[in-house]
Amino acid sequence: MGYAHEYAAAIMHRGRVPMDPADFVPNWQDGPRKAKFYPGADSFPLPDAPYPADATLDRGLCQEGAPGESEFDLTALSGMLRDSYGLSGRRLGVQANTDLSALPFYPLANWSRGSASGGGLYPVGVHWISGPSGPVPPGVHYYSTRHHAMQRLLTGDVSGEVRDALGEGAPGPETDQYLVLSIKFWQNSFKYNSFSFHAVSMDLGACVQTWRMWAAARGLAVEPALWFDEERLAALLGVDPAEEGIFAVVPLKWAGYEPGSGGSAAPVSVQRKDVERSRTVLTFDALLRMQAATCAGATARPAPGALAPAAAHPVDPAAVEVELPPARPLETDVRTALRDRRSSFGRFEAQQPVTRPQLAACLAAAVAGSRLGGDTGGDVRLAKLYVFVSHVEGVVPGSYAYDPERRSLRRISEGRPGEFLQKNYFLANYNLEQAGAVLVPTVRTTAVLDAVGDRGYRLVNATIGAVAQSVYTAASAVDLGCGVALGFDNISYIEALGLEGTGEAPLLIMMIGNERPAPADFRYEIA
Repeated sequence: MGYAHEYAAAIMHRGRVPMDPADFVPNWQDGPRKAKFYPGADSFPLPDAPYPADATLDRGLCQEGAPGESEFDLTALSGMLRDSYGLSGRRLGVQANTDLSALPFYPLANWSRGSASGGGLYPVGVHWISGPSGPVPPGVHYYSTRHHAMQRLLTGDVSGEVRDALGEGAPGPETDQYLVLSIKFWQNSFKYNSFSFHAVSMDLGACVQTWRMWAAARGLAVEPALWFDEERLAALLGVDPAEEGIFAVVPLKWAGYEPGSGGSAAPVSVQRKDVERSRTVLTFDALLRMQAATCAGATARPAPGALAPAAAHPVDPAAVEVELPPARPLETDVRTALRDRRSSFGRFEAQQPVTRPQLAACLAAAVAGSRLGGDTGGDVRLAKLYVFVSHVEGVVPGSYAYDPERRSLRRISEGRPGEFLQKNYFLANYNLEQAGAVLVPTVRTTAVLDAVGDRGYRLVNATIGAVAQSVYTAASAVDLGCGVALGFDNISYIEALGLEGTGEAPLLIMMIGNERPAPADFRYEIA
């Protein structure tokens, strides 16, 4: 039994037994940048990328058809990056989050992005490894989110090094174009300390799921690999694996690629170094141990079917079934849905209840987003979904399990859950009783770790992050507010849902509902 079991248990109990360091206070004045900084690196802007109106979210979530055989080019890559991690708008409105006092000041401005991120910190770094079939000289590039540009870190074809690091049985097409996703831990741990590994691995899933939705709607495919030679890729990028983990590799089917192209592996490394803003960089024992534990088995890609013992339990067929109507169609194009996505922070108002088709759409999106593809388990469904209903037309308030096969609810208990939800929420930025429903995804974390080892912890949280991103985006498409939170008493949710003997871990809560009309938002785009 590896350290990830111990860490997972600490996460579940942190609402009752604080994780070390319990007295930690972030030094906001000495915080890191929200992206890596490579002074003097050459860069080139990425092109504008129109997005077709018929590339709807329904198609992006594979509810209509399946990803086609289209190929990436520079324009498609640019659009996918802009709509996922690029800055797409400014958040400046009256709401209930604790950062409200800082929003009017431009140096502290909060910029919106298509992907969600814990604490709005966006720690995922995107590197483009381009081989000879690319439109620019081969090399290693870093995506600068603030400039929507690629910064060149190394010139030369090292695509063979990535290919060899992926090893036999890697998912995705044969190619010489890769996206390598890293996470610089200090970008998150300065705020969340030991808890940060839990948060950043969900951020990874949110980013990858954004790409999967965006690409599928365009007839493209994104298949991430989570198992590969992590130390080898860290050496290629010139980073210390203890400080920056390599969490995923995404091979891109590229227009113009010819089989056999791409250089052979070579012992080269990026020499440019990221310049840290913080004068003091702290380390946290739990974070270091989790990185070491999940990196140790990085090349042992699970065999097909390995995750079957960790699959989500089926719903209780004897429980009272509450039928739902067909889901409201997600006809909004993916770009619009992503750019409209935001956290509702105290804006929920129960006067207008959620409709059952709206609820059905969000539940179906959560299930569709729970499979990340690639080497993350194939057809094994890891996540199970529960719902606390407060204000939904035609549904009695109470707790329910979602039946994805019948697309219906199975009743667990009746009664308004608002008092329970608010009592077990740690922060003051949401009134959970005013939300129409609270969705709770669970995964049998211990069973996943037993099946595939400690690296499975990254898969567990990436799956949950992908579910959250799907619900956020679907809520946007069906005109609902949405909020996602990690600050709740996990054990109380286990007790309330009767999960003590199932091994299921509630890992976040997702609130959906209608917002107050006429919100006090500043229209920055016309100022």
